[in-house]
Amino acid sequence: MLNIRYEKTTNPKPIPGPENPLTFGTIFTDHMFVMDYSDDKGWYDPRIVPYAPISLYPSAMVFHYGQEMFEGLKAYKAEDGRTLLFRPDKNIERANNTNARICIPQIPAEDFLQAIKAIVKTDEAWIPTKPGTSLYIRPFIIATDPFLGVRPSHTYQFIIILSPVGAYYPEGLNPVKIWIEDEYVRAVRGGLGEAKAGANYVASLKAQVKAHDAGYSQVLWLDGVERKYIEEVGAMNIFFKINGKVITPMLNGSILPGVTRRSCIELCKEWGYEVEERKISAEELFNAALDGSLEEVWGTGTAAVISPVGHLRQGDTDVEINGGGIGELSQKLYDTITGIQLGKMEGPQGWVVEVE
Repeated sequence: MLNIRYEKTTNPKPIPGPENPLTFGTIFTDHMFVMDYSDDKGWYDPRIVPYAPISLYPSAMVFHYGQEMFEGLKAYKAEDGRTLLFRPDKNIERANNTNARICIPQIPAEDFLQAIKAIVKTDEAWIPTKPGTSLYIRPFIIATDPFLGVRPSHTYQFIIILSPVGAYYPEGLNPVKIWIEDEYVRAVRGGLGEAKAGANYVASLKAQVKAHDAGYSQVLWLDGVERKYIEEVGAMNIFFKINGKVITPMLNGSILPGVTRRSCIELCKEWGYEVEERKISAEELFNAALDGSLEEVWGTGTAAVISPVGHLRQGDTDVEINGGGIGELSQKLYDTITGIQLGKMEGPQGWVVEVE
């Protein structure tokens, strides 16, 4: 168990009221959790301190070799006043899988969860309660050795920051437009695609700018080898409902194993839908759109939860899905997952963890 020391701020910031719009990722709470690592000490000095700039040497390895990981989950305020986390064990499991992949020391799951609970409890007053809002939790680890040379760092910092947020996409739950990228590649099997590391996201920026310039919200990536199979959206996993069947690309080493993705699969199976995790090509997808068998498309992720897709474009071909509106299953998944997250609905055992 961590022996966390506390240094509370003497200059608290004003907490946004319900009348203030919350643009995703722009406002941060008063405190952050920090813990250090060295090869001789292991993880040590867990502390909650005022949110402030980080001091690092210009030669810190994170700047030069990109050894860093991050996670994302949320805290919610239930109507009865409880503070709830949604499946944090799965985020912690994924974080440690990422750590293993990029040679960062793992953090014991119970310590990781204790750290999340402690920082959320400290800034609990920042959790917004307006519908569609939540407190976004961003744990991350950076390599801090002041050294130029390609090897794993011997020192690290583990930090958790918090941000009250609204909808990830400006469209909210209204369907977004997605651009299928066929020029650039995000990840390949054996690379970092299944890790939650910044390298995956910087690789996506060029295509993301291209898509935005054309009026599309996100990029849908194809596989990096054959360049024909759907993988995932820049910030989400992706699902298709074709002839009543739910299809999502299978995890193959280049796709992020999303917690919301996993939850949707489990719920759909519980509701009696046939769910296939398999390869699906862009050609199969567009053929289904053209013959009318493509009924719904939606993305899943912690930030957006469920994001319906109303338009898909590849090259000069643009197809509208479900009349450009949200589908019945997409809506049911959104209502169910957010209902569980807010404590309004009973979810499967272990899906909700209370911060006490």
